[in-house]
Amino acid sequence: MQCPEAGKPIIKFNHCQKYIYSFGVPRCCPLCGQDVGSRRLEEAPVSISEPFTNGHRETCSFLLRPTRGTFLREYDGRSDLHVGISSTGGVVYNYTVHGVQRDEVGWEQSVSVPLLRPGLFGLLDQWDKYLEDFSATGAWLPHRYEEGHHNCYSYALAFINCVLATAGEERLHRDEFTEKFVVPRTRRASKYITLYRAIEERGFYVTDPPSPQWAHTGGGSC
Repeated sequence: MQCPEAGKPIIKFNHCQKYIYSFGVPRCCPLCGQDVGSRRLEEAPVSISEPFTNGHRETCSFLLRPTRGTFLREYDGRSDLHVGISSTGGVVYNYTVHGVQRDEVGWEQSVSVPLLRPGLFGLLDQWDKYLEDFSATGAWLPHRYEEGHHNCYSYALAFINCVLATAGEERLHRDEFTEKFVVPRTRRASKYITLYRAIEERGFYVTDPPSPQWAHTGGGSC
């Protein structure tokens, strides 16, 4: 199985009183044709951080990826997402119609939600055992799978709540976990995908910088 194509890095630079995004800094501005060389520190190009990560390099994390294809290529904002939980060694446990899978490849372009916040660091040594024992229970046999009610998300959230219970903390409801931890990351990913595809189509993307008044009040741009 081939790894998904890595995305090109996105660079933002200032010219013509605009923010210009591209896959590299061109010699000449695509708007005016003049030299792009920076003269001031605040005009220096900056790299835009990618919201995706190799899930097999993430430990003890909740991971999301498109059920088919990758975020940068096939995902359209409405496609189904598949989720899983990574072990300390980057094996991604996930529940499908075939039961619990233990994937060593296939999650190279994922959105990651780290699960071991400071209050749970004490569980690190037992994480893999908890994950394996949880996955071996009868609740996650193949014939129990139901796409709408007992699926990969049910599996991942149930494991998270099992870990929280072990640590003596309150369980998380699905809506609470989604709104607090998942939505902010998928929203950022969607913005990045839109920007990435616009650059692929036109070679660059242009926005207006924040007004001085907005910038003075702490506003900003990605």
